[in-house]
Amino acid sequence: MVGTDVISEFIQYITAQRNFSAHTIRSYRADLEQFCMFLADDDKGQVSPTPPRQERQKDKSHSKSSTNKIKQADDKGETRQVQSQRLINASPMEVRAFLAWLMNHGFSRTTIARKLASLRSFYKYLLRTGAIKASPAAVIRGPKKENRLPTCLDEAQVESLLEAPENLLKQGQPSDKQRFIIARDKAILETIYSSGLRISELVGLDDDDVDLTGGILRIRGKGRKERLAPLGSMAVKAIENYLHYRSRQIDSNKANQRALFLNKNGGRISERLVRRRLELYLRLAGLPSNISPHTLRHSFATHMLNRGADLRSVQELLGHKNISTTQIYTHLTTARLKDTYEKAHPLAGGNQPSNE
Repeated sequence: MVGTDVISEFIQYITAQRNFSAHTIRSYRADLEQFCMFLADDDKGQVSPTPPRQERQKDKSHSKSSTNKIKQADDKGETRQVQSQRLINASPMEVRAFLAWLMNHGFSRTTIARKLASLRSFYKYLLRTGAIKASPAAVIRGPKKENRLPTCLDEAQVESLLEAPENLLKQGQPSDKQRFIIARDKAILETIYSSGLRISELVGLDDDDVDLTGGILRIRGKGRKERLAPLGSMAVKAIENYLHYRSRQIDSNKANQRALFLNKNGGRISERLVRRRLELYLRLAGLPSNISPHTLRHSFATHMLNRGADLRSVQELLGHKNISTTQIYTHLTTARLKDTYEKAHPLAGGNQPSNE
């Protein structure tokens, strides 16, 4: 039976039964609405293969634009049922055209591959419900992804970043509220690097997830899968210090009763605020501005491997489903070893011995 709004039905399915993360759900909805917008465009076959640079927009802008066009279609009398039927009747040729359209509009290969994955999941759902007999996305090969190594800080840079909150404390006479915020930020940076957390996992931590005595975190990762991760002594100390200031600064009657990391008003801290605070400490530490919370996760994995940790252990600590995802860090450590070799070995590259 064909539903009147297959996108919403699919989103409800991956939310309730597949336990997809909120970020993945938002991305899937945006991808499907963008594809629906593309199918409704009568001029989709006339897209210039080399659009001007100023016409290229970032992914979020494309997603917002596609959502607006969907709403405009509703205003024009095109019902969600009509849009659903258009998605159901899509052909492999239209899926290929959509991928080409994305490429021509400046989307990265990684983003295009993710959008194709969204379509494949959506049409698998329609197959399962009997709405279609064959998936138009199943026969489509995605673009080859760029082999880009993740950005990583070296150990000295991480140390400078972790010291930045303490250095900020030494400037002037901070108020009690400022001491609370700085102690929280220090605990956040130490926790991400100590346990290799994703930013969504960090902000989702509750008080009950932290065993400071045992040095263990209970983490809810992608797909709401739980795992345990060790918490280093420096992170434990930073969290204990933060909790001390939290109890003095935040009214327990107004605070979120579960969340570990709180904003100044007592609510659960947001990913956006974590990123903003990180930008401050990057400036104080004199580090590149393109560093993200995820860079600390990359650095955690790379430093573990550099110091002898085995790949399977790092996979488990990171919460990766497939070890192939973790193997990217072995390429990073190999690249560094090769660079060191090229610089140090007397017969490597241009390091030729002198005849004098």
